Amino acid sequence: MSDFPNGAALVVGGSGGVGSAVCECLARAGSDVAVGYKSDKAGADAVVRRLEKIGVAATSIYIDLAAAGVQAGSADPARTDTVVVPTGHPATAVGKAAAWRPLHTLVYAAGPSIPMQWVSKLDGGDLSRCLAIDVEGFFATLQASLPHLRASRGSVVALTTAALVRFPSRDALSAVPKAALEALLRAVAKEEGRFGVRANSVAIGVVDAGMFQRLRAEGELDDAWLEASRRNTPLGREATATEVADAVTFLASRRAGFITGQRLVVDGGYSI
Repeated sequence: MSDFPNGAALVVGGSGGVGSAVCECLARAGSDVAVGYKSDKAGADAVVRRLEKIGVAATSIYIDLAAAGVQAGSADPARTDTVVVPTGHPATAVGKAAAWRPLHTLVYAAGPSIPMQWVSKLDGGDLSRCLAIDVEGFFATLQASLPHLRASRGSVVALTTAALVRFPSRDALSAVPKAALEALLRAVAKEEGRFGVRANSVAIGVVDAGMFQRLRAEGELDDAWLEASRRNTPLGREATATEVADAVTFLASRRAGFITGQRLVVDGGYSI
């Protein structure tokens, strides 16, 4: 028996290192999966093929979180009938996913590429870009998904950051938008619970996948930083993408049916 209702999970950022692991974990738990991607269509299609081999239905969905910010800034509230929602806009992507399969879960595993920087040296443009993509993009995806999640009595799970519990230096561009995501999740938990909709987050520390690997390759994080991180983590290592995916899948599943408005920190004890 599947841990989920009939239908699919939409994983925003499903072609990434952590997102693809989430897709596979959901599939192994019995859910069909819509793999959301922005630029890596080949990667998303490869994930789809892996999911189909597991034995579930899967499809790739183009979703451009930045389009939500553009739309929000350009729309005239008095003339909404004239606004054309662009291809890739979160609302369009959610509509396509829901037309393919009823949606029971929204997983947000995306976000902009961010530089590590001291607060005193932050560029206002960088902060605005991160807020526009991460917060407005998530908000638009969330709003479009809620009618479907109400119908399925489903759930939302967003990946956030352990920096909201124990702040590491130079991580503001990640932590500030994720704090807003956490607030939105609490709003959903409080207001949508009457419809059976749950909302939770998985706050992650260092994960040996995705953005962490990119930051290492670009020299943002060196061996000394990695060693210090391990010293500050009781388990003495980085998480694997599968360990994060297991936590996401649990919170999205029937096994967590009475859990909402919560943050599950998956950081090896870093935040202690």
